[in-house]
Amino acid sequence: MLAAVAAALALTGCVSTPDPATAPTEPSSSKTAPVAVNGEIVARSDRLLIYVPASGETLRGIAGRLLGSDDRDWQISEANGGATKADPGQPLVVPLKPMNPVGVRAGNFQTVPILCYHRLGTTGGKMAVSPASFAAQMEWLSKNDYRVVKLSQLTGYLEGKEPLPPKAVVVTFDDGYESVYKFAYPVLRKLGMPATMFVYTDFVGAGGDAVSWAQLSEMQASGLMDIQAHSKTHRNLIERTAGENEERYKRNLDSETAGPRDLIEQKLSTKDQVRHYAYPYGDANEQVLETLTRQKYTLAVTVNPGGNAFYAQPLMLRRTMIFGDHDLEAFKARLQTSRRIGQTP
Repeated sequence: MLAAVAAALALTGCVSTPDPATAPTEPSSSKTAPVAVNGEIVARSDRLLIYVPASGETLRGIAGRLLGSDDRDWQISEANGGATKADPGQPLVVPLKPMNPVGVRAGNFQTVPILCYHRLGTTGGKMAVSPASFAAQMEWLSKNDYRVVKLSQLTGYLEGKEPLPPKAVVVTFDDGYESVYKFAYPVLRKLGMPATMFVYTDFVGAGGDAVSWAQLSEMQASGLMDIQAHSKTHRNLIERTAGENEERYKRNLDSETAGPRDLIEQKLSTKDQVRHYAYPYGDANEQVLETLTRQKYTLAVTVNPGGNAFYAQPLMLRRTMIFGDHDLEAFKARLQTSRRIGQTP
């Protein structure tokens, strides 16, 4: 650990001693519960600081206090050779700025898989994943050091500004089936995992197995489920209908992109928050891409399998379908979180 600290100091050059005003201080004593004692910042630069933890501290706790979010504990771990805990008295490097925002390492580079589900249950053919299988898949991710991140977090990653955990995964659902609310949402809530639900708005509230606007509102309010657009009618955007000339095709593309965005924001009171799109059937052409850009969408997903590297096209992100006949081993095989340099997608 001391060698890692020395290397960090050499990389950052001159490192100053901490300003007492910004160093962690020991909280005042409490009569109702024991109070954890914070460690000490012993040096800092504009890129990192050196922190000596006290007894009982965790990487998550240190990340929450010094980096603003418990979920950034993986950055401290990575900066310290994969450390999994904070040993009292042993210095830790705490990166204040991204050390590797694009995830390129010796011989390989990071790719982020986006998983695509449709409905949960025992009916619905190949697209239906049983509730038990879905729960097992999410629990396996949680127990094996994968981090389910929000789709929106890919924006900073694709811009080369914000790193993602080395085993980052995104979870999405298409269409708008009520079974997502009934079976997937409770699992995500239990595990604290975020996800995105892409809905085509003509289906929402249509009865039968469709999700309702009230159910979407409840999931959105939780902060875990982000509701985004999957068109208005679920038509294939690259196929012309009978008699659809160029002008009508352009108007219909606007209806299929602006229409669901405006309705979702109106119904869920989320102004300027619908900026992600899932192509029906995964298909897009240059005219569709131009329309999405004009309608201010920033990320869009296909159903082309594989992981997304830092250089991925934001409006043509890869997404891997998860089907009902995939057992846990097949699920694991679809989690492409890195690729060797020179390896084709």
